[in-house]
Amino acid sequence: MQALNFPKFSFRLKSSENIISIFDCIRKKFVVLQPEEWVRQHCIQYLIKVKGYPKSLINVEKELIVNTLKKRYDIVIFNSNGSIHLIVECKAPSITINQNTFDQIAQYNLVLNASYLMVTNGLNHYYCQMDFKNERYNFLKEIPNYKRSL
Repeated sequence: MQALNFPKFSFRLKSSENIISIFDCIRKKFVVLQPEEWVRQHCIQYLIKVKGYPKSLINVEKELIVNTLKKRYDIVIFNSNGSIHLIVECKAPSITINQNTFDQIAQYNLVLNASYLMVTNGLNHYYCQMDFKNERYNFLKEIPNYKRSL
């Protein structure tokens, strides 16, 4: 798999019938290793090991309803009170992050009301803090560490 713009992490991989899978420590199971999953697993490790978010507050690949359509978010981090702190949208490295990507995560946030958004293709990462009062997001250099986000 392609090198990404994240720190180096070690992963549990397995191969069965020429299909490589990677262990997801949040879902506690092996999932097929696709380019987007490679990015998602790096991002999960980054959020846990670098930013200090507890595994217990992280949710991966869950369904939500947006305007009667079924969608799936990549990663959500909850606050300890159950509100949503961060939504992460992961794309494969070959996918260019553009306005459509931000529109997608903004649609998810209409339902989820997260304080922060992160969009990544593993090579480029974008971080935003929501400004609900003015209905916009402000770009940040990085996402806050867990302890600072309480």
